[in-house]
Amino acid sequence: MIRGRFSGNRGTLLVFAVAVVGTAVIAFGPSPAGLNPRAQYAFATMFFAGVLWVTGALPLAVTALSIPVMLTGFGVYADLDAALRGFADHLIFLFVAGFMLANALQKYDIDRRIALWLMSRMGTSSRRLVGAVMIATAFLSMWVSNTATAAMMTPIALGVLSQVIGAEGIAAASSAAEAAIDDIETDSGADDAATDGGVADGETIAGLGAEDGFTNLQISMLLGTAYAASVGGVGTLIGTPPNAILATQLNELLGYEIGFAQWLAIGLPVVVVTLPLVWYLLTYRLYPPQITDVEDARAEAERYLREEGSLSTRGRRVAVIFTATAGLWVVGGFADLFSQYLPAAVAVTLFGGEGTSVFGVDGHQGLLYYVMVGMAAIPALVLADTMEWEELVDIDWGTILLFGGGISLAGGLSTTGATEWLADSVFSSLTGAPIVLVVAAVVLLIIFLTEMTSNTATSAIVIPLLIGVGSVFATTLGLPEVASAVFLATSGAIAASFAFALPVATPPNAIVFGSGYLEQRHMMRAGVLLNLVMTAVLTGLIWLLFKFVWPAVLW
Repeated sequence: MIRGRFSGNRGTLLVFAVAVVGTAVIAFGPSPAGLNPRAQYAFATMFFAGVLWVTGALPLAVTALSIPVMLTGFGVYADLDAALRGFADHLIFLFVAGFMLANALQKYDIDRRIALWLMSRMGTSSRRLVGAVMIATAFLSMWVSNTATAAMMTPIALGVLSQVIGAEGIAAASSAAEAAIDDIETDSGADDAATDGGVADGETIAGLGAEDGFTNLQISMLLGTAYAASVGGVGTLIGTPPNAILATQLNELLGYEIGFAQWLAIGLPVVVVTLPLVWYLLTYRLYPPQITDVEDARAEAERYLREEGSLSTRGRRVAVIFTATAGLWVVGGFADLFSQYLPAAVAVTLFGGEGTSVFGVDGHQGLLYYVMVGMAAIPALVLADTMEWEELVDIDWGTILLFGGGISLAGGLSTTGATEWLADSVFSSLTGAPIVLVVAAVVLLIIFLTEMTSNTATSAIVIPLLIGVGSVFATTLGLPEVASAVFLATSGAIAASFAFALPVATPPNAIVFGSGYLEQRHMMRAGVLLNLVMTAVLTGLIWLLFKFVWPAVLW
Protein backbone atom coordinates (compact mmCIF):
# COMPACT_ATOMS: atom_id res chain seq x y z
CA MET A 1 0.00 0.00 0.00
CA ILE A 2 1.10 3.61 -0.34
CA ARG A 3 2.82 4.75 2.79
CA GLY A 4 2.05 8.34 1.88
CA ARG A 5 -1.67 7.70 2.21
CA PHE A 6 -1.28 8.29 5.92
CA SER A 7 2.02 10.09 5.85
CA GLY A 8 3.02 12.35 8.67
CA ASN A 9 2.52 12.10 12.38
CA ARG A 10 -0.96 13.69 12.27
CA GLY A 11 -2.33 11.04 9.91
CA THR A 12 -0.78 8.24 11.95
CA LEU A 13 -2.27 9.56 15.19
CA LEU A 14 -5.68 9.95 13.57
CA VAL A 15 -5.76 6.37 12.33
CA PHE A 16 -4.43 5.12 15.65
CA ALA A 17 -7.18 7.03 17.47
CA VAL A 18 -9.83 5.47 15.22
CA ALA A 19 -8.38 2.03 15.95
CA VAL A 20 -8.39 2.65 19.71
CA VAL A 21 -11.94 4.02 19.78
CA GLY A 22 -13.26 1.21 17.63
CA THR A 23 -11.48 -1.34 19.80
CA ALA A 24 -13.04 0.14 22.93
CA VAL A 25 -16.52 0.12 21.39
CA ILE A 26 -16.21 -3.55 20.44
CA ALA A 27 -14.57 -4.60 23.69
CA PHE A 28 -16.91 -2.84 26.11
CA GLY A 29 -20.11 -2.63 24.09
CA PRO A 30 -23.08 -4.97 24.57
CA SER A 31 -22.21 -8.60 23.98
CA PRO A 32 -24.05 -10.30 21.11
CA ALA A 33 -25.97 -13.41 22.03
CA GLY A 34 -23.74 -16.42 22.44
CA LEU A 35 -20.47 -14.46 22.45
CA ASN A 36 -18.46 -14.72 25.66
CA PRO A 37 -16.42 -11.75 26.94
CA ARG A 38 -13.03 -13.21 26.03
CA ALA A 39 -14.18 -13.82 22.46
CA GLN A 40 -15.43 -10.24 22.32
CA TYR A 41 -12.02 -9.02 23.46
CA ALA A 42 -10.38 -11.17 20.77
CA PHE A 43 -12.59 -9.53 18.13
CA ALA A 44 -11.66 -6.12 19.53
CA THR A 45 -7.97 -6.96 19.21
CA MET A 46 -8.55 -8.17 15.65
CA PHE A 47 -10.22 -4.86 14.81
CA PHE A 48 -7.29 -2.91 16.28
CA ALA A 49 -4.71 -4.93 14.36
CA GLY A 50 -6.80 -4.97 11.20
CA VAL A 51 -7.18 -1.17 11.03
CA LEU A 52 -3.46 -0.60 11.55
CA TRP A 53 -2.44 -3.38 9.17
CA VAL A 54 -4.79 -2.28 6.41
CA THR A 55 -3.92 1.41 6.63
CA GLY A 56 -0.22 0.91 7.28
CA ALA A 57 -0.37 3.65 9.91
CA LEU A 58 2.30 1.65 11.77
CA PRO A 59 4.76 -0.84 10.31
CA LEU A 60 3.04 -4.23 10.18
CA ALA A 61 5.60 -5.82 12.47
CA VAL A 62 5.06 -3.13 15.12
CA THR A 63 1.33 -3.80 15.04
CA ALA A 64 2.02 -7.53 15.27
CA LEU A 65 4.04 -6.99 18.45
CA SER A 66 1.10 -5.19 20.04
CA ILE A 67 -1.20 -8.19 19.60
CA PRO A 68 0.13 -10.40 22.45
CA VAL A 69 0.21 -7.37 24.74
CA MET A 70 -3.44 -6.57 24.06
CA LEU A 71 -4.61 -10.19 24.23
CA THR A 72 -2.89 -10.66 27.58
CA GLY A 73 -4.09 -7.27 28.82
CA PHE A 74 -7.69 -8.17 27.97
CA GLY A 75 -7.28 -11.56 29.63
CA VAL A 76 -7.79 -13.56 26.44
CA TYR A 77 -4.54 -15.29 27.36
CA ALA A 78 -3.89 -15.96 31.03
CA ASP A 79 -0.23 -15.01 30.77
CA LEU A 80 2.15 -13.42 28.29
CA ASP A 81 4.10 -16.65 27.72
CA ALA A 82 1.05 -18.20 26.09
CA ALA A 83 0.46 -15.10 23.97
CA LEU A 84 4.07 -15.09 22.78
CA ARG A 85 4.13 -18.77 21.89
CA GLY A 86 3.29 -18.02 18.26
CA PHE A 87 6.57 -16.15 17.80
CA ALA A 88 8.45 -19.40 18.44
CA ASP A 89 6.31 -21.59 16.20
CA HIS A 90 8.51 -24.17 14.47
CA LEU A 91 7.25 -23.21 11.01
CA ILE A 92 8.52 -19.67 11.48
CA PHE A 93 12.04 -21.07 11.52
CA LEU A 94 11.42 -22.66 8.13
CA PHE A 95 10.92 -19.18 6.71
CA VAL A 96 13.96 -17.85 8.57
CA ALA A 97 15.96 -20.60 6.85
CA GLY A 98 14.33 -19.84 3.49
CA PHE A 99 15.18 -16.16 3.73
CA MET A 100 18.79 -16.96 4.62
CA LEU A 101 19.13 -19.39 1.71
CA ALA A 102 17.76 -16.68 -0.58
CA ASN A 103 20.42 -14.28 0.72
CA ALA A 104 23.08 -16.79 -0.28
CA LEU A 105 21.64 -17.16 -3.78
CA GLN A 106 21.60 -13.41 -4.21
CA LYS A 107 25.12 -12.88 -2.83
CA TYR A 108 26.59 -15.00 -5.64
CA ASP A 109 24.14 -13.78 -8.31
CA ILE A 110 22.85 -17.30 -8.88
CA ASP A 111 19.32 -16.01 -9.33
CA ARG A 112 20.49 -13.44 -11.90
CA ARG A 113 22.42 -16.10 -13.84
CA ILE A 114 19.34 -18.32 -14.05
CA ALA A 115 17.26 -15.45 -15.39
CA LEU A 116 19.82 -14.41 -18.01
CA TRP A 117 20.35 -18.00 -19.16
CA LEU A 118 16.62 -18.49 -19.74
CA MET A 119 16.34 -15.20 -21.62
CA SER A 120 19.31 -15.99 -23.85
CA ARG A 121 17.89 -19.41 -24.73
CA MET A 122 14.18 -18.66 -25.10
CA GLY A 123 14.04 -15.13 -26.48
CA THR A 124 13.76 -15.97 -30.19
CA SER A 125 10.72 -13.71 -30.69
CA SER A 126 9.25 -10.77 -28.82
CA ARG A 127 6.51 -12.92 -27.27
CA ARG A 128 8.97 -15.65 -26.32
CA LEU A 129 11.25 -12.99 -24.86
CA VAL A 130 8.43 -11.81 -22.60
CA GLY A 131 7.71 -15.44 -21.76
CA ALA A 132 11.35 -16.06 -20.84
CA VAL A 133 11.34 -13.08 -18.49
CA MET A 134 8.10 -14.30 -16.89
CA ILE A 135 9.29 -17.89 -16.48
CA ALA A 136 12.55 -16.77 -14.93
CA THR A 137 10.76 -14.36 -12.61
CA ALA A 138 8.16 -16.93 -11.55
CA PHE A 139 10.77 -19.61 -10.88
CA LEU A 140 12.95 -17.31 -8.81
CA SER A 141 9.93 -16.02 -6.92
CA MET A 142 9.28 -19.55 -5.71
CA TRP A 143 12.48 -19.33 -3.65
CA VAL A 144 13.29 -15.62 -3.26
CA SER A 145 10.86 -12.95 -2.05
CA ASN A 146 8.55 -11.45 -4.66
CA THR A 147 9.91 -7.99 -3.95
CA ALA A 148 13.56 -9.00 -4.30
CA THR A 149 12.82 -10.95 -7.47
CA ALA A 150 11.01 -8.02 -9.10
CA ALA A 151 13.74 -5.62 -7.98
CA MET A 152 16.37 -7.80 -9.66
CA MET A 153 14.41 -8.63 -12.82
CA THR A 154 13.20 -5.10 -13.61
CA PRO A 155 16.68 -3.67 -14.40
CA ILE A 156 17.47 -6.81 -16.43
CA ALA A 157 14.26 -6.33 -18.42
CA LEU A 158 15.09 -2.65 -18.95
CA GLY A 159 18.54 -3.51 -20.22
CA VAL A 160 17.17 -6.07 -22.66
CA LEU A 161 14.47 -3.66 -23.81
CA SER A 162 17.11 -1.08 -24.61
CA GLN A 163 18.46 -3.37 -27.33
CA VAL A 164 15.05 -3.65 -28.98
CA ILE A 165 13.44 -0.24 -28.61
CA GLY A 166 16.42 2.05 -28.14
CA ALA A 167 18.83 2.79 -25.34
CA GLU A 168 17.85 6.45 -24.78
CA GLY A 169 15.90 6.91 -21.58
CA ILE A 170 17.11 3.65 -20.05
CA ALA A 171 19.35 5.33 -17.51
CA ALA A 172 16.59 7.67 -16.36
CA ALA A 173 14.07 4.88 -16.07
CA SER A 174 16.53 2.62 -14.27
CA SER A 175 17.13 5.38 -11.72
CA ALA A 176 13.39 5.77 -11.30
CA ALA A 177 13.05 2.04 -10.76
CA GLU A 178 15.72 2.13 -8.07
CA ALA A 179 13.89 5.00 -6.38
CA ALA A 180 10.67 3.01 -6.41
CA ILE A 181 12.44 -0.02 -4.96
CA ASP A 182 13.89 2.14 -2.18
CA ASP A 183 10.36 3.29 -1.34
CA ILE A 184 9.11 -0.24 -0.67
CA GLU A 185 8.12 -0.66 2.97
CA THR A 186 10.51 -3.48 3.80
CA ASP A 187 10.39 -2.79 7.51
CA SER A 188 7.11 -4.67 7.76
CA GLY A 189 8.14 -7.52 5.52
CA ALA A 190 4.71 -7.52 3.97
CA ASP A 191 3.68 -6.89 0.43
CA ASP A 192 3.31 -3.19 1.11
CA ALA A 193 4.71 -0.71 -1.32
CA ALA A 194 5.20 2.94 -1.96
CA THR A 195 5.09 4.18 -5.52
CA ASP A 196 6.36 7.68 -5.16
CA GLY A 197 9.35 7.15 -7.45
CA GLY A 198 9.31 7.06 -11.20
CA VAL A 199 8.26 9.16 -14.11
CA ALA A 200 5.06 11.12 -13.82
CA ASP A 201 2.00 9.83 -15.61
CA GLY A 202 1.93 10.99 -19.19
CA GLU A 203 5.60 11.98 -19.32
CA THR A 204 7.13 10.81 -22.56
CA ILE A 205 10.21 8.62 -22.44
CA ALA A 206 12.40 9.22 -25.42
CA GLY A 207 13.81 6.57 -27.67
CA LEU A 208 11.20 3.85 -27.09
CA GLY A 209 9.90 3.71 -30.61
CA ALA A 210 6.37 4.92 -29.90
CA GLU A 211 4.75 8.29 -30.31
CA ASP A 212 3.49 8.47 -26.75
CA GLY A 213 6.66 6.93 -25.34
CA PHE A 214 5.13 3.52 -24.56
CA THR A 215 5.39 0.41 -26.73
CA ASN A 216 3.44 -2.79 -26.30
CA LEU A 217 6.64 -4.77 -25.82
CA GLN A 218 7.82 -2.70 -22.87
CA ILE A 219 4.37 -2.72 -21.27
CA SER A 220 3.83 -6.44 -21.66
CA MET A 221 7.35 -7.26 -20.47
CA LEU A 222 7.20 -5.08 -17.37
CA LEU A 223 3.67 -6.09 -16.44
CA GLY A 224 4.68 -9.69 -17.08
CA THR A 225 7.61 -9.27 -14.71
CA ALA A 226 5.39 -7.95 -11.93
CA TYR A 227 2.62 -10.48 -12.44
CA ALA A 228 5.01 -13.43 -12.73
CA ALA A 229 6.64 -12.46 -9.42
CA SER A 230 3.25 -12.66 -7.72
CA VAL A 231 2.08 -15.84 -9.45
CA GLY A 232 5.39 -17.66 -8.96
CA GLY A 233 5.26 -17.16 -5.21
CA VAL A 234 2.26 -19.49 -5.04
CA GLY A 235 4.42 -22.40 -6.18
CA THR A 236 6.21 -23.22 -2.91
CA LEU A 237 5.44 -22.97 0.75
CA ILE A 238 8.18 -20.35 1.23
CA GLY A 239 7.33 -18.42 -1.92
CA THR A 240 5.09 -15.71 -0.46
CA PRO A 241 3.85 -14.64 3.00
CA PRO A 242 0.19 -15.73 2.50
CA ASN A 243 1.39 -19.32 2.07
CA ALA A 244 3.34 -19.06 5.29
CA ILE A 245 0.43 -17.51 7.15
CA LEU A 246 -1.83 -20.33 6.00
CA ALA A 247 0.64 -23.02 7.09
CA THR A 248 1.33 -21.49 10.51
CA GLN A 249 -2.32 -20.80 11.30
CA LEU A 250 -3.53 -24.23 10.20
CA ASN A 251 -0.94 -25.69 12.53
CA GLU A 252 -1.94 -23.36 15.37
CA LEU A 253 -5.71 -23.63 15.03
CA LEU A 254 -6.22 -27.18 13.78
CA GLY A 255 -2.97 -28.96 14.55
CA TYR A 256 -2.81 -29.60 10.81
CA GLU A 257 0.47 -29.41 8.93
CA ILE A 258 1.01 -28.89 5.21
CA GLY A 259 4.41 -30.25 4.20
CA PHE A 260 6.67 -28.79 1.56
CA ALA A 261 5.91 -31.55 -0.97
CA GLN A 262 2.20 -31.35 -0.20
CA TRP A 263 2.15 -27.66 -1.02
CA LEU A 264 4.00 -28.29 -4.29
CA ALA A 265 1.12 -30.53 -5.33
CA ILE A 266 -1.20 -27.59 -4.69
CA GLY A 267 0.86 -24.57 -5.71
CA LEU A 268 2.68 -25.81 -8.80
CA PRO A 269 -0.50 -26.65 -10.77
CA VAL A 270 -1.76 -23.14 -10.03
CA VAL A 271 1.45 -21.62 -11.40
CA VAL A 272 1.57 -23.95 -14.41
CA VAL A 273 -1.99 -23.07 -15.42
CA THR A 274 -2.15 -19.36 -14.61
CA LEU A 275 1.30 -18.14 -15.72
CA PRO A 276 0.87 -19.13 -19.40
CA LEU A 277 -2.63 -17.65 -19.32
CA VAL A 278 -1.33 -14.32 -18.02
CA TRP A 279 1.39 -14.38 -20.71
CA TYR A 280 -1.14 -15.15 -23.45
CA LEU A 281 -3.53 -12.39 -22.43
CA LEU A 282 -0.70 -9.85 -22.15
CA THR A 283 1.06 -10.65 -25.41
CA TYR A 284 -1.82 -11.72 -27.66
CA ARG A 285 -4.84 -9.76 -26.44
CA LEU A 286 -3.89 -6.75 -24.35
CA TYR A 287 -0.46 -5.56 -25.49
CA PRO A 288 0.72 -7.68 -28.45
CA PRO A 289 4.33 -6.72 -29.26
CA GLN A 290 4.74 -5.23 -32.71
CA ILE A 291 8.49 -5.73 -32.83
CA THR A 292 9.67 -8.98 -34.40
CA ASP A 293 13.47 -8.70 -34.38
CA VAL A 294 14.76 -9.38 -30.88
CA GLU A 295 18.18 -10.81 -31.74
CA ASP A 296 19.85 -7.78 -30.18
CA ALA A 297 17.94 -8.44 -26.97
CA ARG A 298 19.13 -12.06 -26.87
CA ALA A 299 22.65 -10.87 -27.53
CA GLU A 300 22.34 -8.41 -24.66
CA ALA A 301 21.20 -11.17 -22.29
CA GLU A 302 24.13 -13.33 -23.43
CA ARG A 303 26.50 -10.39 -22.90
CA TYR A 304 25.19 -9.89 -19.37
CA LEU A 305 25.66 -13.60 -18.73
CA ARG A 306 29.24 -13.54 -20.02
CA GLU A 307 29.98 -10.56 -17.81
CA GLU A 308 28.91 -12.58 -14.80
CA GLY A 309 31.78 -14.95 -15.57
CA SER A 310 32.12 -18.44 -14.17
CA LEU A 311 30.44 -19.18 -10.88
CA SER A 312 33.02 -19.04 -8.11
CA THR A 313 33.87 -22.04 -5.97
CA ARG A 314 31.86 -20.63 -3.08
CA GLY A 315 28.96 -19.92 -5.44
CA ARG A 316 28.99 -23.53 -6.60
CA ARG A 317 28.88 -24.65 -2.98
CA VAL A 318 25.81 -22.49 -2.41
CA ALA A 319 24.18 -23.98 -5.52
CA VAL A 320 24.85 -27.49 -4.22
CA ILE A 321 23.51 -26.70 -0.74
CA PHE A 322 20.41 -25.04 -2.16
CA THR A 323 19.73 -27.90 -4.59
CA ALA A 324 20.23 -30.50 -1.85
CA THR A 325 17.94 -28.60 0.51
CA ALA A 326 15.17 -28.24 -2.07
CA GLY A 327 15.55 -31.89 -3.04
CA LEU A 328 15.31 -33.09 0.56
CA TRP A 329 12.28 -30.86 1.12
CA VAL A 330 10.55 -32.76 -1.68
CA VAL A 331 11.81 -36.23 -0.74
CA GLY A 332 10.67 -35.73 2.85
CA GLY A 333 7.10 -35.51 1.64
CA PHE A 334 7.14 -39.00 0.13
CA ALA A 335 7.39 -41.03 3.32
CA ASP A 336 4.73 -43.51 2.18
CA LEU A 337 6.64 -44.20 -1.03
CA PHE A 338 10.10 -44.74 0.45
CA SER A 339 9.32 -46.16 3.90
CA GLN A 340 8.17 -49.52 2.55
CA TYR A 341 11.65 -50.16 1.13
CA LEU A 342 13.56 -49.23 4.29
CA PRO A 343 14.05 -50.97 7.63
CA ALA A 344 11.46 -49.72 10.12
CA ALA A 345 14.02 -47.99 12.35
CA VAL A 346 15.60 -46.19 9.39
CA ALA A 347 12.19 -45.09 8.10
CA VAL A 348 11.26 -43.66 11.51
CA THR A 349 14.58 -41.85 11.76
CA LEU A 350 14.29 -40.30 8.31
CA PHE A 351 10.56 -39.63 8.01
CA GLY A 352 9.37 -39.63 11.63
CA GLY A 353 6.87 -41.77 13.46
CA GLU A 354 6.04 -43.47 16.73
CA GLY A 355 8.33 -46.48 16.31
CA THR A 356 11.89 -46.98 17.49
CA SER A 357 14.56 -45.00 15.66
CA VAL A 358 18.13 -46.04 14.93
CA PHE A 359 19.08 -44.13 18.08
CA GLY A 360 17.11 -46.59 20.19
CA VAL A 361 14.41 -44.15 21.31
CA ASP A 362 10.69 -44.33 20.64
CA GLY A 363 9.21 -41.57 18.51
CA HIS A 364 11.12 -39.29 16.17
CA GLN A 365 10.37 -36.08 14.25
CA GLY A 366 12.31 -37.35 11.24
CA LEU A 367 15.60 -36.01 9.92
CA LEU A 368 13.87 -35.16 6.64
CA TYR A 369 11.18 -33.09 8.32
CA TYR A 370 11.27 -30.02 6.12
CA VAL A 371 11.80 -27.52 8.94
CA MET A 372 14.80 -29.50 10.18
CA VAL A 373 16.21 -29.71 6.65
CA GLY A 374 15.88 -25.96 6.21
CA MET A 375 17.51 -25.19 9.53
CA ALA A 376 20.37 -27.60 8.80
CA ALA A 377 21.13 -25.70 5.58
CA ILE A 378 22.19 -22.61 7.55
CA PRO A 379 25.19 -24.12 9.37
CA ALA A 380 26.00 -25.87 6.08
CA LEU A 381 26.35 -22.46 4.41
CA VAL A 382 28.70 -21.30 7.17
CA LEU A 383 30.76 -24.50 7.21
CA ALA A 384 31.11 -24.26 3.43
CA ASP A 385 32.69 -20.82 3.94
CA THR A 386 30.05 -19.11 1.80
CA MET A 387 28.22 -16.79 4.20
CA GLU A 388 29.09 -14.68 7.22
CA TRP A 389 26.67 -14.40 10.10
CA GLU A 390 26.10 -10.70 9.38
CA GLU A 391 25.02 -11.64 5.85
CA LEU A 392 22.70 -14.40 7.03
CA VAL A 393 20.82 -12.24 9.52
CA ASP A 394 20.19 -9.48 6.99
CA ILE A 395 16.69 -10.83 6.33
CA ASP A 396 13.16 -9.52 6.60
CA TRP A 397 12.59 -9.86 10.33
CA GLY A 398 9.42 -7.79 10.01
CA THR A 399 7.76 -10.66 8.17
CA ILE A 400 8.85 -13.10 10.87
CA LEU A 401 7.32 -10.89 13.58
CA LEU A 402 4.15 -10.52 11.53
CA PHE A 403 3.81 -14.31 11.34
CA GLY A 404 4.15 -14.51 15.12
CA GLY A 405 1.54 -11.81 15.72
CA GLY A 406 -0.82 -13.49 13.29
CA ILE A 407 -0.48 -16.83 15.07
CA SER A 408 -1.09 -15.17 18.43
CA LEU A 409 -4.24 -13.46 17.13
CA ALA A 410 -5.51 -16.60 15.43
CA GLY A 411 -4.99 -18.57 18.63
CA GLY A 412 -6.93 -16.00 20.64
CA LEU A 413 -9.85 -16.08 18.20
CA SER A 414 -9.92 -19.87 18.27
CA THR A 415 -9.47 -20.62 21.97
CA THR A 416 -12.20 -18.15 22.95
CA GLY A 417 -14.69 -19.55 20.45
CA ALA A 418 -14.81 -16.27 18.51
CA THR A 419 -14.41 -17.86 15.07
CA GLU A 420 -16.90 -20.60 15.95
CA TRP A 421 -19.44 -17.95 16.93
CA LEU A 422 -18.79 -16.06 13.71
CA ALA A 423 -19.28 -19.22 11.67
CA ASP A 424 -22.55 -20.11 13.37
CA SER A 425 -23.95 -16.58 13.42
CA VAL A 426 -22.93 -15.20 10.03
CA PHE A 427 -22.16 -18.05 7.66
CA SER A 428 -24.56 -20.79 8.68
CA SER A 429 -27.15 -19.40 6.25
CA LEU A 430 -24.77 -20.15 3.36
CA THR A 431 -24.54 -23.87 4.00
CA GLY A 432 -26.97 -24.64 1.20
CA ALA A 433 -25.11 -22.59 -1.40
CA PRO A 434 -23.18 -24.46 -4.12
CA ILE A 435 -19.58 -24.75 -3.01
CA VAL A 436 -18.36 -23.39 -6.34
CA LEU A 437 -20.17 -20.13 -5.63
CA VAL A 438 -18.69 -20.04 -2.13
CA VAL A 439 -15.16 -20.48 -3.50
CA ALA A 440 -15.80 -17.85 -6.19
CA ALA A 441 -16.99 -15.41 -3.52
CA VAL A 442 -13.91 -16.06 -1.37
CA VAL A 443 -11.53 -15.66 -4.33
CA LEU A 444 -13.19 -12.47 -5.56
CA LEU A 445 -13.29 -10.98 -2.06
CA ILE A 446 -9.61 -11.70 -1.40
CA ILE A 447 -8.49 -10.38 -4.79
CA PHE A 448 -10.49 -7.20 -4.26
CA LEU A 449 -9.14 -6.68 -0.74
CA THR A 450 -5.54 -7.22 -1.77
CA GLU A 451 -5.86 -4.57 -4.48
CA MET A 452 -6.33 -2.06 -1.68
CA THR A 453 -4.21 -3.53 1.10
CA SER A 454 -1.14 -5.67 1.67
CA ASN A 455 -1.86 -9.28 0.78
CA THR A 456 0.10 -10.29 3.88
CA ALA A 457 -2.03 -8.14 6.16
CA THR A 458 -5.21 -9.32 4.43
CA SER A 459 -4.17 -12.94 4.84
CA ALA A 460 -3.31 -12.48 8.51
CA ILE A 461 -6.83 -11.18 9.12
CA VAL A 462 -8.92 -13.32 6.79
CA ILE A 463 -7.29 -16.76 6.87
CA PRO A 464 -8.08 -17.52 10.54
CA LEU A 465 -11.67 -16.49 9.83
CA LEU A 466 -11.81 -18.81 6.81
CA ILE A 467 -10.41 -21.61 8.94
CA GLY A 468 -13.10 -20.93 11.53
CA VAL A 469 -15.99 -20.81 9.06
CA GLY A 470 -14.75 -23.72 6.98
CA SER A 471 -16.49 -26.16 9.29
CA VAL A 472 -19.84 -24.63 8.31
CA PHE A 473 -19.43 -26.09 4.83
CA ALA A 474 -18.30 -29.55 5.90
CA THR A 475 -21.69 -31.10 5.12
CA THR A 476 -21.93 -29.30 1.78
CA LEU A 477 -18.46 -30.54 0.84
CA GLY A 478 -18.99 -34.01 2.24
CA LEU A 479 -15.76 -33.65 4.23
CA PRO A 480 -14.68 -33.72 7.87
CA GLU A 481 -14.66 -30.27 9.45
CA VAL A 482 -10.86 -30.05 9.45
CA ALA A 483 -10.62 -30.88 5.74
CA SER A 484 -13.34 -28.36 4.93
CA ALA A 485 -11.51 -25.62 6.84
CA VAL A 486 -8.21 -26.46 5.11
CA PHE A 487 -9.90 -26.30 1.70
CA LEU A 488 -11.53 -22.92 2.22
CA ALA A 489 -8.49 -21.28 3.85
CA THR A 490 -6.15 -22.60 1.15
CA SER A 491 -8.42 -21.11 -1.51
CA GLY A 492 -8.14 -17.72 0.18
CA ALA A 493 -4.35 -17.95 0.53
CA ILE A 494 -3.92 -18.72 -3.17
CA ALA A 495 -6.21 -15.87 -4.21
CA ALA A 496 -4.14 -13.41 -2.16
CA SER A 497 -1.38 -13.50 -4.80
CA PHE A 498 -3.57 -12.47 -7.74
CA ALA A 499 -4.04 -8.71 -7.40
CA PHE A 500 -2.96 -7.16 -10.71
CA ALA A 501 -4.81 -3.89 -11.24
CA LEU A 502 -3.12 -1.25 -9.07
CA PRO A 503 0.48 -0.24 -8.37
CA VAL A 504 -0.32 -0.19 -4.64
CA ALA A 505 -1.47 -3.82 -4.63
CA THR A 506 1.97 -5.46 -4.41
CA PRO A 507 5.65 -4.42 -4.37
CA PRO A 508 6.26 -6.01 -7.82
CA ASN A 509 3.49 -3.84 -9.27
CA ALA A 510 4.95 -0.79 -7.54
CA ILE A 511 8.49 -1.50 -8.74
CA VAL A 512 7.63 -1.82 -12.43
CA PHE A 513 5.28 1.17 -12.23
CA GLY A 514 8.05 3.21 -10.64
CA SER A 515 10.35 2.46 -13.58
CA GLY A 516 8.45 5.03 -15.65
CA TYR A 517 8.01 2.63 -18.55
CA LEU A 518 4.28 2.30 -18.11
CA GLU A 519 1.38 4.29 -16.71
CA GLN A 520 -1.31 3.31 -14.26
CA ARG A 521 -3.84 3.13 -17.08
CA HIS A 522 -1.79 0.34 -18.67
CA MET A 523 -1.80 -1.65 -15.44
CA MET A 524 -5.48 -0.96 -14.82
CA ARG A 525 -6.47 -2.14 -18.29
CA ALA A 526 -4.57 -5.39 -17.91
CA GLY A 527 -5.21 -5.87 -14.22
CA VAL A 528 -8.99 -5.49 -14.19
CA LEU A 529 -9.35 -8.05 -16.97
CA LEU A 530 -6.88 -10.44 -15.35
CA ASN A 531 -8.58 -10.11 -11.97
CA LEU A 532 -11.91 -11.13 -13.49
CA VAL A 533 -10.40 -13.93 -15.56
CA MET A 534 -8.38 -15.24 -12.64
CA THR A 535 -11.42 -15.25 -10.38
CA ALA A 536 -13.10 -17.66 -12.79
CA VAL A 537 -9.94 -19.66 -13.51
CA LEU A 538 -8.92 -20.01 -9.87
CA THR A 539 -12.44 -21.02 -8.87
CA GLY A 540 -12.48 -23.78 -11.46
CA LEU A 541 -8.88 -24.82 -10.84
CA ILE A 542 -9.25 -24.92 -7.07
CA TRP A 543 -12.39 -27.00 -7.48
CA LEU A 544 -10.60 -29.49 -9.78
CA LEU A 545 -7.62 -29.71 -7.43
CA PHE A 546 -10.00 -30.22 -4.54
CA LYS A 547 -11.76 -33.08 -6.33
CA PHE A 548 -8.79 -34.92 -7.80
CA VAL A 549 -5.51 -33.86 -6.16
CA TRP A 550 -6.07 -32.54 -2.65
CA PRO A 551 -7.70 -35.70 -1.25
CA ALA A 552 -4.42 -37.50 -1.91
CA VAL A 553 -2.12 -34.88 -0.42
CA LEU A 554 -4.03 -32.86 2.17
CA TRP A 555 -6.23 -35.36 3.98
